[in-house]
Amino acid sequence: MEYLYQYGLFVAQAITVVIVFAAIIGLIVGAAAKGKSSNKGELYVDNISEEIEDTIVDLKRSLLNKDDLKAFDKNLKKEVKKDSKNKDKEDEKRPNMFVVSFDGGVYANEVESLREEISAIISIAQPGDKVLIKLESPGGVVHGYGLASSQIARLRNADIEVIAAVDKVAASGGYMMACVANKIISAPFAIIGSIGVVAQLPNFNKLLKKHDVEIEQHTAGNYKRTLTMLGENTDEAREKFKEELADTHILFKEFVSEYRPDLDIEKVATGEHWYGKQALELKLVDELLTSDDFVLNSVKDHTLYKVEYKIKQKLAEKLGIAAAAGASSMFSKMSAWSFTSNK
Repeated sequence: MEYLYQYGLFVAQAITVVIVFAAIIGLIVGAAAKGKSSNKGELYVDNISEEIEDTIVDLKRSLLNKDDLKAFDKNLKKEVKKDSKNKDKEDEKRPNMFVVSFDGGVYANEVESLREEISAIISIAQPGDKVLIKLESPGGVVHGYGLASSQIARLRNADIEVIAAVDKVAASGGYMMACVANKIISAPFAIIGSIGVVAQLPNFNKLLKKHDVEIEQHTAGNYKRTLTMLGENTDEAREKFKEELADTHILFKEFVSEYRPDLDIEKVATGEHWYGKQALELKLVDELLTSDDFVLNSVKDHTLYKVEYKIKQKLAEKLGIAAAAGASSMFSKMSAWSFTSNK
């Protein structure tokens, strides 16, 4: 047993060293790349309608025996030849639906790609065209998600119908984006809502005082700084900080009410979140439907295009991200091991 204990301790120490080493490499490579990265990217457009049609054909062929397969392929060639003559005319009549994905983090940095995608769509959209935004986000900073919401508003201002599809979560800033859409569809167990504002920060003042460390902070303006991490916070500063949170919450509620006037905003703006089915009853969403089903339904009368703007990354940036991701993955596995090993 003593041997097993020593071996387990050695393995844990070795994993810790590897994680720290990987994290350091990630930080060094990331720092080397910082300031040198280019924001230049490239816009990619894929015809989803053609991909769906090809998938259906492939599935049908895989279910046929040899004799039926020959007959199927023969008929398919005839249909393709016949349809190719009228395809261009039909495509001109069919409206387009542009599909955009937004998987947002705390700082909503993904808005840099979103603004490029939306600018491209606005520049070519024709009357009758629509935009489907596959939206996933638990929310984040106010200014980041405020800008992301404004990007969706650009589509509406250009008279382009917008549908927001939430398969997993659109909470807080995520719902702030979703509510701008003309229509919100949600999976039954997607997390919706959380119309509230939260802020927190640690304060190390007592610890610093204990070690005889003094902090000086000078400001011009009574409320240039309210709460601080290092200095001593006052009741006046706390009250001002709470007042600022309340003001932000009011702006949030007014924003949601502007785009969804049928909502009982005081009932839903408590900071709570709901699952899709509950959100439908509260009128936070308009229909229970996954983005997959919406796409399959839309392909019948729209030509669907996936629009994605990818920002190019240099090798140093890729290595930094890979090292950080590897360290994070190893840490997660080690944590999971430590929690289960005692059972």
